[in-house]
Amino acid sequence: MIRLQFKVWLVWALLLCSILPARADDKGVAVPILCYHRFGPTAADSMTTTTALFEQQLQFLHDQGYTVIPLHNLVAYLRGEAPAPAPKSVVITIDDGHRSVYEVARPLIEKYNIPVTLFIYPSAIANASYAMTWDQLRDLQAAGLFSIESHTYWHPNFKIEKRKQPAADYAKFVDIQLRKSKNTLEKKLGVEVKTLAWPFGIYDDELLEQAKAAGYVAAFSIDRRAANSSSTLMAIPRFLMTDADRGKAFERLLTGSSTTGQLVTRAHP
Repeated sequence: MIRLQFKVWLVWALLLCSILPARADDKGVAVPILCYHRFGPTAADSMTTTTALFEQQLQFLHDQGYTVIPLHNLVAYLRGEAPAPAPKSVVITIDDGHRSVYEVARPLIEKYNIPVTLFIYPSAIANASYAMTWDQLRDLQAAGLFSIESHTYWHPNFKIEKRKQPAADYAKFVDIQLRKSKNTLEKKLGVEVKTLAWPFGIYDDELLEQAKAAGYVAAFSIDRRAANSSSTLMAIPRFLMTDADRGKAFERLLTGSSTTGQLVTRAHP
């Protein structure tokens, strides 16, 4: 009788293991998240990646057997809701909503048929001369390769705002930046916004808690390392891409052998 009960328990245990996400043996899984901003024929500033280099990088990923996966797949894994990504997985994100995403990057993204997440701050859309329009964002959505998430409402520097404002006013300011962005994107584009990219890569414990309270399930920094199962969900690291990330430097970034580089505070836009 005892032996029969043990066999029944063993069958159920094996069945349960087969349907749960595999996490016990995935400690070595690390996924680079690449963070781009602008594209053009020349690197006019530190945040511009030349068109030629961007295509070289996409071709390298293709030729070397890398798979560009949707950001939400990685988030599901990090939240314990999905199995680990396959080896040599990469995520591509583009911050801000610059018009070069539509005019320059889009043809290459469609050529290589890769998923990309755009982190958008809505105040610029259809207002700033450098930004896309709402119709362009909708057109990207319809293409099926682009997901749209939040980058706060008008991309503030939270360090500066925290010094300038009384604590209560600052907390209210942060809440508005987080919620207004999410609500505007959802209303304008009919999407469910779940994730956030921190402007300038700035975050602290207070900001992480406010992002959770505003309804975000994950947020992203520009701490220069790959994401893995030990990453903080509200500050998942990304690699801030510049035109210097070429050749061997790009290869080292992907393989985790690059340990140089610090969080970058950048001029905007």
